[in-house]
Amino acid sequence: MTSSAVAPHAGAAVRIEDVVRVYGDVQAVNGITLDVAPGEFFTLLGPSGSGKTTTLQLIAGFQTPTAGEIYLDGVRITAVPPFRRGIGVVFQSYALFPHLTVFENIAFPLRIRKTPRAEIRSRVDEALEAVKLAGYGGRQIGQLSGGQQQRVAVARAIVFGARLLLMDEPLGALDARLRKEMQTELKRLQAHLGVTVIYVTHDQEEALVMSDRIAVIRSGRVEQVARPDVMYRAPATRFVAEFIGDANVVTARVEHWELGLATLMAGRGKVTCACSTPLERGQDVTLAIRPEHIVLGAGQHTPNVLKGVIVESYFKGDQTVMLVETETGLRLAVKETNGVTDTCAHVGDAVTLAWRPELATVLLQ
Repeated sequence: MTSSAVAPHAGAAVRIEDVVRVYGDVQAVNGITLDVAPGEFFTLLGPSGSGKTTTLQLIAGFQTPTAGEIYLDGVRITAVPPFRRGIGVVFQSYALFPHLTVFENIAFPLRIRKTPRAEIRSRVDEALEAVKLAGYGGRQIGQLSGGQQQRVAVARAIVFGARLLLMDEPLGALDARLRKEMQTELKRLQAHLGVTVIYVTHDQEEALVMSDRIAVIRSGRVEQVARPDVMYRAPATRFVAEFIGDANVVTARVEHWELGLATLMAGRGKVTCACSTPLERGQDVTLAIRPEHIVLGAGQHTPNVLKGVIVESYFKGDQTVMLVETETGLRLAVKETNGVTDTCAHVGDAVTLAWRPELATVLLQ
């Protein structure tokens, strides 16, 4: 077919510029600026009430900004009604019509655009094939599993050739196993189509697995925008460090900084960490250390070696998490991969902790 609705094509570029949304006395979105590249899988991540869904609705046109502008491929669309933006949307509830067949659900956006009947048939068939539901067109929505319904919702969103797909917690209603499967499916489909996806979730693991970049949103503001690996290894703020994965977050004071290396007083002892930002002696900072970056046992070539006692231990299948009370007064979580780094340590055992300076992050906010 020469005019495939779901053939690979360039996604749209999106710019959100100083966008504000106020409801009475509540500022749900507070001056957000974001740039999303064509074909990017971009995730808005944050806790409930952070403003991520409101931001998505502003892009879709379901709400109007109190201030700021929204651009699609460089064209201002702030005042353009939703049905003229050409954006596909997938909701958490899927918003499928239970009285219509799978085919009619997917065909709906084409019918309201007065697409010729023959083209509707070909486009719906292509969309069904893209989401691996070929032959399901005649089924009722109630006959489908949750994962299949989610695929129908995606097919309906892409069938009219949308270059931007907005997804609001689309996997929230699925069980844990199916959710993981659909993460892979959605990422595969997005890569195949080449569409731009802006995805909303509160699930940190989901965001890390699926995204090209993540924007962490808190109280209507952007805390950090980065690739998943960069955000995990170098969080910009204390909130990001604690929200993305697990982290030991410690209040510290600067003793010395020189040539990208900082000595900090944390608890009753000193630790060393890499920090490219110049620091002043006496400056209060926050130190973040991932539990898996701390090694049990001596012999590590690092200035960061602390002695302590294991006070708690939790078996989590593939990992064991231990809480260690150090001699300097710090309580640090340590994470070991079972079967790989087992030390056979137990609650009450005296242990030595060590970590490399470059694996700790100094947070200034």
